[in-house]
Amino acid sequence: MHTFLIIVPDGGMLFEAAGIADILMQANRLMSKDARTPAYQVTLATTQQHRVVHGASGLNLLADHRLCDLDPNTPRDTILITGKGLTKEEGSDVVQWIKKAAPHAGRIVSICGGAMLLAETGLLDGRHATTHWRLLDALQSEFPQILVERGPIYVQDGSVWTSGGVSSGFDLTLALVEDDHGFNLARDVAQDLVMFLRRPGSQAQFSRYLLNQAAEGPIRDLQIWLPDNITADLSVEQLAEHVAMSPRNFTRVFTRETGMTPAKYVEEVRLNAARQRLEQTTLGVEQIAVMTGFGTGLNLRRVFERNLQLTPTEYRERFCSRMLA
Repeated sequence: MHTFLIIVPDGGMLFEAAGIADILMQANRLMSKDARTPAYQVTLATTQQHRVVHGASGLNLLADHRLCDLDPNTPRDTILITGKGLTKEEGSDVVQWIKKAAPHAGRIVSICGGAMLLAETGLLDGRHATTHWRLLDALQSEFPQILVERGPIYVQDGSVWTSGGVSSGFDLTLALVEDDHGFNLARDVAQDLVMFLRRPGSQAQFSRYLLNQAAEGPIRDLQIWLPDNITADLSVEQLAEHVAMSPRNFTRVFTRETGMTPAKYVEEVRLNAARQRLEQTTLGVEQIAVMTGFGTGLNLRRVFERNLQLTPTEYRERFCSRMLA
């Protein structure tokens, strides 16, 4: 029987922990037909004094144990943390406990912002890892020794697994079931719960890239001007002329202040505009390509596939307004 400890910090989304536990319990129910021993023994722990975890929704969850009451030296097959908690003190308690427990665990797993705590333990140093798309930049800048993956819904590097935001933890959990008990059980669990065993696409398709705003000045003014002028000539030369700089100096200053090259920034602005039109209108792909500065549907398709691993048509099918479906 596989021992599975889920650490649930306070103030997060409780359906992460509840959903993961339900997936593992479904594996138990299906395994019970063929085996006397359950597939998983699941335990929930929290740092909260009275074992009550307060969710962001206002709902509460009663954990099995306080984390401080559990011996970190006890062997466990999997230790999973669902988030980073609301306070530095809570995060520090989790980090210190995991540091002691990791040598005795078969694998360590994080969901969403839990990767930030794993990063503090040093367990992600030199490893490939991911987290919620809003936290990717913070994970990379605060822990440059980590090989941050921006696209995947989850990442495995040796005995350490990390996943993107919230529901991607369910994808990862199904992968763990497959890793532990084989494809057939994972497939059956997914089918019973009406889930993808392997969700198509990547985390990137759900995100809006966070375009960093420059400080007050010509670069900030240019960023404000860009969304309303996406069909204009937005070459480096023309952008530099717009702010009265040489192309070389403009590229250097723009990259320093935004963290992106001018060309990449322009592509993201146009991509966001195209996504919005695919979501909220019935305009054709060729028409949207012209309206957003990509020129042709082929160019638009290439940008979508490179950035989101989806075609514009596939993106519309998944994310268009219900009123347009």
